[in-house]
Amino acid sequence: MSSATSPGASASGRRGPQLPEFPWDTLAEVKATAAAHPDGIVDLSVGTPVDPVPDVLQRALTSVADVPGYPATHGTPELRAAAAGALQRRFGVADVPTDAVLPTIGSKELVAWLPTLLGVRPGDVVAVPELAYPTYEAGATLAGAEVVRLAPGEAPPAGTVLTWLNSPSNPTGQVLDAAQLRESVSAARAAGSIIASDECYLSLGWDAEPVSVLHPAVCADRTGVLAVHSLSKSANLAGYRAGFVTGDPVLVSRLLELRKHAGMIVPRPVQEAITAALDDDDHVAAQRELYANRRAQLRPALEAAGFIIEHSAAGLYLWATRGEDAWRTVDLLAQRGILAAPGTFYGPAGEQHVRIALTASDERVAAAAQRLAG
Repeated sequence: MSSATSPGASASGRRGPQLPEFPWDTLAEVKATAAAHPDGIVDLSVGTPVDPVPDVLQRALTSVADVPGYPATHGTPELRAAAAGALQRRFGVADVPTDAVLPTIGSKELVAWLPTLLGVRPGDVVAVPELAYPTYEAGATLAGAEVVRLAPGEAPPAGTVLTWLNSPSNPTGQVLDAAQLRESVSAARAAGSIIASDECYLSLGWDAEPVSVLHPAVCADRTGVLAVHSLSKSANLAGYRAGFVTGDPVLVSRLLELRKHAGMIVPRPVQEAITAALDDDDHVAAQRELYANRRAQLRPALEAAGFIIEHSAAGLYLWATRGEDAWRTVDLLAQRGILAAPGTFYGPAGEQHVRIALTASDERVAAAAQRLAG
């Protein structure tokens, strides 16, 4: 009998692109340490909402529970109109054509697959911030592309095909003003790159006022520019997987056609919840106030405990350092029952920082502040 591997065996051994271990899986040991605290863990390592989904959004979700047909990949006309309206009211972004709005299954799905959908190929270059949400790099890797990390103000190399911007930043909370965003867009265009701006934290400015890449002060011509939005943070819809992308109508149209083929469709009840969330500003203001109060407790508690807070002018996180190895700081906090994310999750430049989220209940945040003072 031949010893050659059969076609079936060979095929079963195939694997997809090789990605690193999912960062948060590496926290298992320190999470167990934090969980052993007599008063329980305070998990500040992830940006997942803990507050209730607003009633108006729950009602919207259930209002179309008995709609049996396939939903439209492009979303309902009402959803797209609501997105355009919210962008104008909340962020001063006017004249967004409703055809240039496309709902997404949360924003992470789009971030991960955008390079592939845009036709990025092996050997192409994708530029990401020096400190960046890990899925930017994962998405580039899925497409077989090379990744370059850009220091603040650094231009992408010539030939870069996709450049990610992120203001307010995850993890640092740094905000790029209109002039800095305008320079970033110009530099990416000079390199021949499409620009994708992750604006998931745009409604959470504290010490600075974030601005959209689509704002007229940044970008009068939206050719080659996309803005990615999420309702996970502003509306507590992380469990619904609710987001949208807008910008260059030609690029959005291309994404729409590809997503039709791929079945990347937001469920109809979620589309209704997205519409309600974009039409209502009151719940956004209420949620913002909750995060502001938690930030007002955590920041001084960390500073009194010897941490230096850098950037953190907006968003859901405090970017903190004690001038030591990030994992040493993570271990120290875990001994007090507090779980944080090491800055190395976001790039080598985070080796002496930790990211501390505001997404814990008022009671847990108060517990963390008390433990830091102990």
